[in-house]
Amino acid sequence: MKQTLVVMLKEPRPGRVKSRLGRDIGMTTAAWWFRHQTAALLRRVTDPRWQTLLAVSPDAEGLRSRIWPAGLHRIPQGTGSLGDRMARVLRHASPGPLCIIGADIPLITRAHIARSFALLGRNEVVLGPAPDGGYWLIGLRRNRPPPRGLFQGVRWSSEHALQDTLATLGDRRTAFADSLADVDTVHDLR
Repeated sequence: MKQTLVVMLKEPRPGRVKSRLGRDIGMTTAAWWFRHQTAALLRRVTDPRWQTLLAVSPDAEGLRSRIWPAGLHRIPQGTGSLGDRMARVLRHASPGPLCIIGADIPLITRAHIARSFALLGRNEVVLGPAPDGGYWLIGLRRNRPPPRGLFQGVRWSSEHALQDTLATLGDRRTAFADSLADVDTVHDLR
């Protein structure tokens, strides 16, 4: 079965993306940063060893956007919390190992993604921890359906996100990928 990498992203419009960063550097500058960061990330992580999909938001605008590479297939994120949207992607994607990342991880490389998929060969779940207590990647082997309560009660955008997510995984054998930082504030840009 083909491995799938899903990049969760929003249209880079001022006030819609990176709002915490935007409070520090201005909403237009934050949207500009996100657009260029995402383009660079997509160039770095697209690889023939896995299918790369874009999970876009807002749905209609993201599906017809000319900002993202035309050669990458897009799926709508749908509504709800980040957990609702990621769970939807995990439930409805084609069979096989699947990793989800955000588009705001400046130091990510193909090697990080390849190692994460390799960890799914021996484990049911892989998580890429972030220094702030969250995570930059979640992957499931998908040899059985995701847990019913996956992502329920996760305190997103907090230092508890990783631990809260682990609590929703139940008895699934979990491995940890490399730690990488995402960018939420101007402090993270440094």
